Amino acid sequence: MKRLIWMGAGIAIGVLAVRKISATKQTFGPEGLNRAVASLADSVADFTHTFRTGMTEREADLRAALGIDSADHVNNR
Repeated sequence: MKRLIWMGAGIAIGVLAVRKISATKQTFGPEGLNRAVASLADSVADFTHTFRTGMTEREADLRAALGIDSADHVNNR
């Protein structure tokens, strides 16, 4: 009976190890690397969009505070 329990534990550990190795290979393989790069590119694009939006809003606030017509500024670009 004791051998059967140890054999079952060994099989379970073996299955878990194989699953973990397979998951690691997918993460660090070409497809996993492509997913990581795509995710990073999306994050950079989102940050850039947010930064530019904030910059435009701040510029409009400053122009309003200084009394500069923002419509002339937009047309001159």
